[in-house]
Amino acid sequence: MDLPDIQSALLATYRKKRQKITCAESCTAGMVAAALTDLPGSSEIFDRGFVTYSNAAKLEMLGVLETTLNQHGAVSEQVAREMALGALQRSDADISIAVTGIAGPGGSDFKPEGR
Repeated sequence: MDLPDIQSALLATYRKKRQKITCAESCTAGMVAAALTDLPGSSEIFDRGFVTYSNAAKLEMLGVLETTLNQHGAVSEQVAREMALGALQRSDADISIAVTGIAGPGGSDFKPEGR
């Protein structure tokens, strides 16, 4: 499935369910929100997006806990979960998507780029 197919499927699915999507992004810096709003009619399913590239933004905008960032790092399932929940609590959406990772260059064996 390519991106236009995914976009169309999301639009059709959530329009039918009358549900809204929000997203919280770090390394993608708004690309998910841009992809979700690239089709006509996307305003029916997209509520808002949060770009939280820095740890401070994750703390302030989404309520990610400092202890979670310190214990697990920004690139972790735990932080992604708190980002998704924070976006959901701060929006009028029904569904939340969160993305964190290392876009590159960089990374390590433990946390390689692209993950």
